[in-house]
Amino acid sequence: MSEKKKLFLLDALALIYRSHFALSKNPRITSKGINTGAIMGFTNTVLEIITKEKPTHIGVAFDTHAPTFRHIEYKEYKANRESQPEEIAVAIPYCKKILDGMNIPIIELDGYEADDLIGTLAKKASKDDFDVYMMTPDKDYAQLVDEHIFLYKPAFMGNGVDILGIPEVLAKFDIERVDQVIDFLGLKGDAVDNIPGIPGVGDKTAVKLLKEFSTVENIVANADQLKGALQKKVVEFGEQGIFSKKLATIKIDSPIDFDEELLEKKDPEKDKLLPIFEELELRTIAKRIFVEQVAGAASSSADTSQLGLFGSGDAPEELGTTKTQLDAQNAKYHLVKTADERSELIKKLSSVKEFCFDTETNSLNTREAKLAGIAFSTKVGEGYYVMIPEDEKEAQNIANEFKAVLEDESVLKIGQNLKYDIQVLRNYEINVKGKIFDTMLAHYLIDPETQHGMDIMAENYLNYKPIKFEELVGKGKAQKSIRDVADEDVKNYACEDADITLQLKEKLEPEIKEFNLEKLLHEVEEPLSFVLADMEYEGVRIDEPALAAMSKELEEASRTAQDEIFNLAGQQFNIASPKQLGEILFDKLKIMENPKKTKTGQYATGEEILSKLANEHEIAAKILEFREYQKLKSTYVDALPLLVSPVDGKLHTDYRQTIAATGRLSSNNPNLQNIPIRTEKGREIRKAFIPRSEDYIILAADYSQIELRIMAAFSGDEGMVEAFKTGVDIHTNTASKVFKVPLDEVDSGMRRKAKEVNFGIIYGISAFGLSQNLNIPRSEAAEIIESYFQQFPRVKEYMDSTIAKAHEQEYVETILGRRRYLRNINTKNFTQRGFAERNAINAPIQGSAADMIKLAMIKIHNWMKDQNLKSKMIMQVHDELVFDAHKDEIDLLKENVDQFMKTALELDVPMEIGIGQGENWLQAH
Repeated sequence: MSEKKKLFLLDALALIYRSHFALSKNPRITSKGINTGAIMGFTNTVLEIITKEKPTHIGVAFDTHAPTFRHIEYKEYKANRESQPEEIAVAIPYCKKILDGMNIPIIELDGYEADDLIGTLAKKASKDDFDVYMMTPDKDYAQLVDEHIFLYKPAFMGNGVDILGIPEVLAKFDIERVDQVIDFLGLKGDAVDNIPGIPGVGDKTAVKLLKEFSTVENIVANADQLKGALQKKVVEFGEQGIFSKKLATIKIDSPIDFDEELLEKKDPEKDKLLPIFEELELRTIAKRIFVEQVAGAASSSADTSQLGLFGSGDAPEELGTTKTQLDAQNAKYHLVKTADERSELIKKLSSVKEFCFDTETNSLNTREAKLAGIAFSTKVGEGYYVMIPEDEKEAQNIANEFKAVLEDESVLKIGQNLKYDIQVLRNYEINVKGKIFDTMLAHYLIDPETQHGMDIMAENYLNYKPIKFEELVGKGKAQKSIRDVADEDVKNYACEDADITLQLKEKLEPEIKEFNLEKLLHEVEEPLSFVLADMEYEGVRIDEPALAAMSKELEEASRTAQDEIFNLAGQQFNIASPKQLGEILFDKLKIMENPKKTKTGQYATGEEILSKLANEHEIAAKILEFREYQKLKSTYVDALPLLVSPVDGKLHTDYRQTIAATGRLSSNNPNLQNIPIRTEKGREIRKAFIPRSEDYIILAADYSQIELRIMAAFSGDEGMVEAFKTGVDIHTNTASKVFKVPLDEVDSGMRRKAKEVNFGIIYGISAFGLSQNLNIPRSEAAEIIESYFQQFPRVKEYMDSTIAKAHEQEYVETILGRRRYLRNINTKNFTQRGFAERNAINAPIQGSAADMIKLAMIKIHNWMKDQNLKSKMIMQVHDELVFDAHKDEIDLLKENVDQFMKTALELDVPMEIGIGQGENWLQAH
């Protein structure tokens, strides 16, 4: 009996869009700036079908730009759709080239949409003994399903593949016949395609009407049997419903022939595909086609003449060696269990100039983490895993054996996110010393806006898929402790991590040199990781009783604000419900004409909207107040005590160097950067951050207007530079020049406007943005900006030249060469280009500020260690450093911290440092 013929018809644009949006928050950008996310996702989708579903026939349908009968009959058809993203426009030609190289036919015809072509071919093929699978996320295709035609909805966002036959379609739409899908769509309409339907008819009403009357035409004909508002809607819009049904009907008689031979699956052409994949840097996909498929065919076929997708059992030389798992790599990984084996390993580590290491622990919380083992690698393809027993005394003894080699300053240590390993080893009285090479930090500098995890770097740089941690221990409730995993499995996983990291170092180091990032990596980011490790390890003490008292105060304040809101609204309602809140504010109280709505049709009640209304409407101000109390209580006051470590009773944040593309540090668990400062209640939280004992005091040192000073230095504008050199208040100085009044006649309103302009200019603010911030007419804002540039002409020159250079090279740099890539700087999309141009102005300034405080931290930290001070640097928040300062060292600390911060980077504009002290952080700040 011959094999059943299996045809897959793919809706190209639907799948390309799906891939684009799935990867839009984590874009894949090539070294030449091409966003390959949609291309990669689409190609992987095609490969999944070929490898898992094994179709005998396959074709991919595209829409063309020519209007269809739907556009001709209904000009509003798809009129609501946003213009095609530029990334999609770039992706489509590449996807077609890849399909051509894979010998998969492209199906397109002017005047017909992809679904019409797929519908026609599906019906013809099903009559010719084919099982047909229409691959698309579009539910409209359900109308075509029959005994031999299936809707194949691809996996998305954690959901598996969904294959709909007749029973599944009937159940999904709650209908009696498949053809009623069209009636359902005609009644309900389709917002995506701008098909109107009958207003007010949703899913439930459509199902109810179809159960009673079967078709749209019958419903319209029997409108007199309906009641109330529904009857009125059907009478008024019945013809529109019938027309909507016509628009939603997929044609099955398009003028296209079903060519079985053309659609038969064929081998891909290496010569066509390899150059495309090389250009797009899609090496993993290339391997998947030309290597993994070969391996799969080899294991399932004795006829070696038919191996592989392109008919050869040999992988193309261009792709190098297969690296899919340990066997393919011939790795030599060793389990180190005995004292003699450890001794031999230590001799080996002592004899080399560099080695890679990686700790395995029972917890991601560094202060509480216990060693389960340490993996080492000194040579590609080799690894050693030292097992650490659970007994604390034995664990400490084994750790001590490696103390000397880990503290040897003459040996370079290599690792991925070494800050974590450094802190874990501190728990065992080991202080890692000497130079390091951190692959995560290196990749962050090379490409700051992509992911820096070892797994994804291994795939991109080494064409290799490492063992994932969840594969080792499982996940969710079934997750095991690493100590419960078989020794051999842990050894392979840990040694592979060290081995791969060593290999990544060899790949990343030349790129660091090529982009002149050596100083930034080796003199800023890597030394800073030691500083941050010490700060995190030290932690900060918090006053838990004070937070408990604050929690009660906020609870009472929330209750009072809630009662006032209810009084102003004239009724009780759920303030946390955007839907209910919108109805109260805009339907009942009508506090705004033409209120904005969200995509779901609800009123927009976000902070931006309410802030604009707060000055005129007390209820808006009270809602903002209520929200603030609720957020402060849940996010900080009640949450902070839960994060206190049981080991030392302190709070230990996790500073992350590789999150912000600007170079700024970010903070996690808790996020210290987000603790509010602008409101009185928010500032109160800082009261809970206290010194370790009565012998200590909190000292805070803050850069004053650091970004404005850097802008003055970069632009060289005489007016700005002179103001900073003479110590004149920069906002008063700006107001005096912009509003053309003497310094002593500048009032608070002028200074406030000048302050908004000063800081706004750094972020490339527009007249519209300034008018929104100051609540003034756009014309007045435009005049203020124009006056500003007249008074500070070199600022405008600097901004223009920076943007021009960014257009040319598609990146900008800080003083130390930190790059910010601007991949949309030359896009035709006005909004994206404007955003990139604003980044071009801001990134060098904000990034240089980040570089400056990082250098200051390194210098201060090293000085404090050299002086063997009792005081500790415990926090960094934006432009501020916070110290747990011993009272005997206050004057020494103030003098030197001030000097180190001022001179961290040499600029023509002086830096000003504000230093305060107190019994808590609020007093010090």
